[in-house]
Amino acid sequence: MKIKLLLAVFLAIIILLCGCVNIVDPLPDRHSKIPADAVKMTPENDSFPPQLHSDEYEYPIPMSGPINTAGAEDSAFFPCCDNETLYFFFTPDVRVPVEEQLTDEVTGIYVTHKVDGEWEEPVRVLLQDRDKLALDGCPFILDDIMWFCTAREGYTGIHWFTAEYKNGKWTNWKESDFNPEFLVGELHFTADGTELYYHSNRSGGKGVRDIWMLKKVDGEWQGPINIEAVNSEEDESMPYITSDGEELWFNRKYLGTPAVYRSRKLNGSWQEPELIISQFAGEPTLDSNGNIYFVHHFYKDNEMIEADIYVAYKK
Repeated sequence: MKIKLLLAVFLAIIILLCGCVNIVDPLPDRHSKIPADAVKMTPENDSFPPQLHSDEYEYPIPMSGPINTAGAEDSAFFPCCDNETLYFFFTPDVRVPVEEQLTDEVTGIYVTHKVDGEWEEPVRVLLQDRDKLALDGCPFILDDIMWFCTAREGYTGIHWFTAEYKNGKWTNWKESDFNPEFLVGELHFTADGTELYYHSNRSGGKGVRDIWMLKKVDGEWQGPINIEAVNSEEDESMPYITSDGEELWFNRKYLGTPAVYRSRKLNGSWQEPELIISQFAGEPTLDSNGNIYFVHHFYKDNEMIEADIYVAYKK
């Protein structure tokens, strides 16, 4: 007992002198934070399954492997031309407020890799020191740079940060050079990095939120330009640009719930959008084979139960 007491006093002195303790414990397993009463939804018990409106794709199904849980998987993203690396956002319990997600040590961005045709168990992508609080999401990756939105200690509100992939991990996270005064959601760049698409409720739009674009000219962002061809009096959000820059995928409500739409570029101009998948289908992303991945939210009695990542394979 005396030895333990001396160790405790010594540790307290160290804390007073350096102001911190180096955390060496591994991150908690995300499954351990999912509450015992969480319900794992399946297509069989889904009251509002996705509805397919295109004959180009197979009917949407949940992703295979260990990705989906009874928690919430969201914001799926494939880096350009990489079909074997998937990033997404996870939180263990959709019922808890954001301030509790901030401190649970598992809510955040995850990555999984496909090995021998099977997805591996996802792991957390740390974008902040363990002794600092941060809630990170909406990842976008171009080459070796990740853009992500974050609410973190020392900052007020939501900010856009970048991180650099070096020596097998994401590091050098810092505030990006794009943090406008108006609300911005879901940044997506074209593959050449010259056009930046995002959604915002900024003034001058056509609806609740619109999709906008900035163009880089001589190293400087010019704009913003309202993508009038796809915007309406409804709510357009979550833009995704294919690697060739010829397709713009996004969300718009259809019959009261989020749906996935696509606009194609013809002679340099975006065309009238077409409905692809409806009924709680959000945040589309594509792999290089043209398969559509999106988040499907499960609802019952007007309450969200959980969320999974679904895929509609191209025929």
